[in-house]
Amino acid sequence: MRLTLLGTGDAAQLPVYNCGCPACARAWREPAYRRGPCCALIECAGQRWLLDSGLTDLGERFVPGSLSGILQTHYHADHAQGLLQLRWGTGLRIPVHGPDDPAGFADLYKHPGILDFSQPFAAFERRALGTLRVTALPLQHSKPTFGYLLEGVGRKIAYLTDTLGLPDDTRAYLKGIALDVLVLDCSQPPQEPPPRNHNDLTRALQSVDELQPAQAVLTHVGHALDAWLMEQPRELPGNVRLAYDGMML
Repeated sequence: MRLTLLGTGDAAQLPVYNCGCPACARAWREPAYRRGPCCALIECAGQRWLLDSGLTDLGERFVPGSLSGILQTHYHADHAQGLLQLRWGTGLRIPVHGPDDPAGFADLYKHPGILDFSQPFAAFERRALGTLRVTALPLQHSKPTFGYLLEGVGRKIAYLTDTLGLPDDTRAYLKGIALDVLVLDCSQPPQEPPPRNHNDLTRALQSVDELQPAQAVLTHVGHALDAWLMEQPRELPGNVRLAYDGMML
């Protein structure tokens, strides 16, 4: 089982338009530090599922028939905007599994094209997608949002973005599981009061401490967190890493 983090930024991405902070300046100079919309690809025994669809070049990245489908965490624009073009393809059917959100995003439900939204997840529902087993985990966000527990070939990965902390039932569910990898929302440096909708570093590390994964990777990174870590590079525990676009786990 392989997870590739295709995009690891927050909604503003990196570099942020017209920002001269150290992180944005570095990203302009060195493209390796740029961050696209937060999304990933999970591959397991021939199955290839996108986790979110915020990238706007999905049709160029993935040849027709190369995706098994899409696991949508939620329908905010930075996580779903790539569907707006993809839906107008022909001769295919692409299942999109995600939360039951009556508002959805834009007019996707009205004009789905080749996208099939007919089987939304229920909270804690577990589905077998070939040899990949996927469980929908409720998160704390401003729209209906799921993280996903991904199990296959003896490995367990939790992909949890976007969220501010964890709901009690989700935390309790994951505490009983030996996670190989926890990929977790961390948009801001430590701050009080807590940010709206997303973890700062303090709250992300609290969740890491509670769940005790073998390794944790912080994603949905904002430019302020990147800039803060440039000045304080030793602030992450040994089993915690900062994600980057193209990272493979």
